[in-house]
Amino acid sequence: MHDDLIAQAKTWLAEDPDPDTRDELAKLLEAGDLTDLADRFDGTLQFGTAGLRGELGAGPNRMNRAVVIRAAAGLAAYLKKHGHPDGLVVIGYDARHKSADFARDTAAVMTGAGLRAAVLPRPLPTPVLAFAIRHLGAAAGVEVTASHNPPRDNGYKVYLGDGSQIVPPADAEIAAEIQAITSLHSVPRPDTGWQTLDDSVLNAYLTRTDAVLAPGSPRTAHTVYTAMHGVGKDTLLAAFARAGFPEPTLVAEQADPDPDFPTVAFPNPEEPGAMDLAFAKARETTPDLVIANDPDADRCAVAVRTDTDWRMLRGDEVGALLAAHLVRRGARGTFAESIVSSSLLGRIAEKAKLPYEETLTGFKWIARVEGLRYGYEEALGYCVDPDGVRDKDGITAALLVTELASQLKEEGRTLLDLLDDLAVEHGLHATDQLSVRVQDLSVIATAMSRLREHPPTRLAGLTVTKAEDLTRGTATLPPTDGLRYTLTGARVVVRPSGTEPKLKCYLEVVIPVENHADLDPARTKASELLTALKQDLSEAAGI
Repeated sequence: MHDDLIAQAKTWLAEDPDPDTRDELAKLLEAGDLTDLADRFDGTLQFGTAGLRGELGAGPNRMNRAVVIRAAAGLAAYLKKHGHPDGLVVIGYDARHKSADFARDTAAVMTGAGLRAAVLPRPLPTPVLAFAIRHLGAAAGVEVTASHNPPRDNGYKVYLGDGSQIVPPADAEIAAEIQAITSLHSVPRPDTGWQTLDDSVLNAYLTRTDAVLAPGSPRTAHTVYTAMHGVGKDTLLAAFARAGFPEPTLVAEQADPDPDFPTVAFPNPEEPGAMDLAFAKARETTPDLVIANDPDADRCAVAVRTDTDWRMLRGDEVGALLAAHLVRRGARGTFAESIVSSSLLGRIAEKAKLPYEETLTGFKWIARVEGLRYGYEEALGYCVDPDGVRDKDGITAALLVTELASQLKEEGRTLLDLLDDLAVEHGLHATDQLSVRVQDLSVIATAMSRLREHPPTRLAGLTVTKAEDLTRGTATLPPTDGLRYTLTGARVVVRPSGTEPKLKCYLEVVIPVENHADLDPARTKASELLTALKQDLSEAAGI
């Protein structure tokens, strides 16, 4: 076993094209660090619908150039078998460690395989890549990003020619092609032959953002903006300038790309502390709202002023606000969301007599909804211009929410006032999440099997009226690893995260509200119920 491991590591070392990871691996071999070696060579990073995502480092169980070259070769083989012998592959990348290298390797592999490759000119938001795929008529797109993961991670996202991320069975078929690559020496990687795009694609994307706003709408809301050390700033500022909004006040410490994300523990606006600098800037400058993108700018967070301070709106609150705004603007077409998002969207769509659909988690599913006009997911993802970008887009979502804030400002109102109106009209839909980050993935599997074997019958004093194991699929959903509990006036969905070592439990309670005077007691009741749901669910899952 020990000899096998050393032999495996030496074979990998001989093929590794990256001096940094070669050096890292050579040192481990020299030190005889079998524990670390075993972790790096215990299987390979699995290619799934989210592509690849993992910690940077040497070995098949890490993100590195050798793993990326194999992934690119597998994707090239898949595209050639599916009728694209010389198809175009567009490649985008963020500003994380190694992203530019991974993008260049991908372009070289595609070129070597006889496909055409075009690389975006510099680190740009993921939605620009998603837009470029259809704009340029590409057969596929690759985005090198780990989105809002910790600094030590990177990732590799694959889109097909429809501009949506891959879904089964494409992921398994690409994974099989990757598996079939025996040696990196068999993968041609020329030094030239691909195109580096100029700014015309970015300019076309920015022109397209005009379609998001209503002609002649108010553009008066002042914003504080943080790019969270990512790539969003320049594109967002350009889009806001085009639209005629006041120039956002930047959180200077987080405005420029920095792959170490020095001011935050996790570069995710949802994580505690991530928005502290933005709130400090807002207290100083009193804007109408605070906007944050995650590092690859496909998500958008919004914060508003309360009587006492600033607070982040939940993804479900922003999802409902944007839906109500689009309905008021006369939008037609299907509204869609994932099963872990608030049921309020369904109520809003029903009242507006618009088609509504629920999908599995992830924009790879939401973007595929027939006739989609608007889609969102509680994890701060919004698709407000599906004809332009068939994915979540933090730039256009920021434009739309700032238009809504401007319109409300003209009426002497705020986003919180509109949320109150929606609660009175449809009932108070309060959501929360119990999210457990683990070191050991078996903790998640144990919790899921415990819930399957002993499904709860009551949570927070409410009767569970229906327990569904989503691995079996439903009449409208394909199978997925998740559990859904319907309760009297509440709903719970439990699932492992697809991109991080987390178990996620999504909670929603709905409290009927007669008028505005009932809102405070309804909020208190909802908060108590959500706390009790968290406690009871933790106990039931053993986490």
